[in-house]
Amino acid sequence: MMGLVPGRRRTISNASESRASSRSSGEATDTQEDDTLVVEPDQGNVLSHIISQLRPGADLSRVVLPTFILEPRSMLERITNFMCHPEMLLPIPEIDDPVQRFVAVVKFYLSGWHIRPPGVKKPLNPVLGEIFSCYWKFPDNTRAYYIAEQTSHHPPKSSYFYMVPGHHIRVDGTLKPRSKFLGNSAASMMEGTAILTILNRGADPSKGERYILTQPNMYARGILFGKMKYELGDHSFVRCPETGLSADIDFKTKGWVSGTYNAIGGVIKNDHTGEILYELSGLWSEEMFLKDMKTGHKEMFFNALKSKPTPPLCRPIEEQEERESQRLWAKTAQAVRERNHELATEEKTKVEEVQREEAAKRAQDGVEWHPRLFREVRGGPGGSEEGQEDLEWIISATINGSTPEEQAAQIMAIYPIVKGQKFSQENAIPPRASLDEPAAPKPAPHSDEGNLIDFGDDEPAAQKPPQSQQQVTGNGTQDGPLLDFHQDMKKDLPGSVKRAESTESDDEFVDAQG
Repeated sequence: MMGLVPGRRRTISNASESRASSRSSGEATDTQEDDTLVVEPDQGNVLSHIISQLRPGADLSRVVLPTFILEPRSMLERITNFMCHPEMLLPIPEIDDPVQRFVAVVKFYLSGWHIRPPGVKKPLNPVLGEIFSCYWKFPDNTRAYYIAEQTSHHPPKSSYFYMVPGHHIRVDGTLKPRSKFLGNSAASMMEGTAILTILNRGADPSKGERYILTQPNMYARGILFGKMKYELGDHSFVRCPETGLSADIDFKTKGWVSGTYNAIGGVIKNDHTGEILYELSGLWSEEMFLKDMKTGHKEMFFNALKSKPTPPLCRPIEEQEERESQRLWAKTAQAVRERNHELATEEKTKVEEVQREEAAKRAQDGVEWHPRLFREVRGGPGGSEEGQEDLEWIISATINGSTPEEQAAQIMAIYPIVKGQKFSQENAIPPRASLDEPAAPKPAPHSDEGNLIDFGDDEPAAQKPPQSQQQVTGNGTQDGPLLDFHQDMKKDLPGSVKRAESTESDDEFVDAQG
């Protein structure tokens, strides 16, 4: 669910990187670490050289950032952090009291933010049509399934589907990040919506009980000078329209003089009566607390320091198709883990150039690209998916089996998820152009607003397709990066371009509006 990745404090060195690369995203946070990155001088030179050519308010949609700040996995995979605490999620459908059920949803929502890689990292930006699938195995022999596809590249949109057939749980979501450069800071506004549906609750059994979730924005401080620091900021919401319950959660950024990092505050209230039922407080990276406003009783709500996330399972890379995340980015990810930043840049560029070549070919042939595994939401008054319009795209399958086993079969028919599963010809991935072939020339760029997750490859916006079509004729455009600094990773920069180390940043920290 996240874009810019707040990591834990470390200095980039051979020893620390070796340890970091062996850690999974599922490890608990070290109590002595924070979300700070100290950058080596040569790496700081590159970062400063790139960012110093921008101006406050500039769009970051097509700026190529150096690979040493990359997390070695795609955003489609990173979204699964949201589902990595099943012990918080699976009991929810069995809670009869609607207020306590809502409180449990809020607890689940807050449980995933502490999961992050060491250091300050951003995930690889998915290419258009990239797919990631995975699953979880639970002690009661049930499974959860996850399928995601990059449904648009410019502007970026990552659509995903998650379901636990044996526990009446389904999540549909689309992440739509966009970014701005703010001087010594950068902001990534994490737009988009996730809808958690409890299928055995609600007045309408065909729809279940829906919870609408938004998320906080991401801020990166000290990107020009000082220590790099990421924060979650601004308000996010959890709402259940049917019960009238809502949670307003304030992810607080540290003040100029006072305050602390990673703090939250918020309330759970009944929107029908206006009554505040609970108060939230604490640190999302450590301990969070819940206070009952009637009794005054305050208790530990979630302890991130002692939690152990459950990472998903994936099919072996040799079973994956070319456009699946782990296979697509395998060489780039390996180079990032090995701190071979020149090789990582080259491999990342190969993937991005193929995408540009494909886009140029579609534009030349008058063909528009459309998602394969997701379709347009059937919203609007009276629509079968009324109230889910903000998703834009939803999984293109009907999951209505009468048993968990039938539902699992319907899900796995969408796309291979478990080891050994064969591909259905209906959803076979079209071949990508060869990475060894030269890319087509890039037409002149245009200015669209993008995000901080990707800064190097562009794609025409995906249009919403007719439900029965994968491709239709139309017009497309192609553009390249506004600023491309891949070669800066391969040469020395002037010694005068330096990233000064300091303990604080002097920039004004700007909160997202709206």
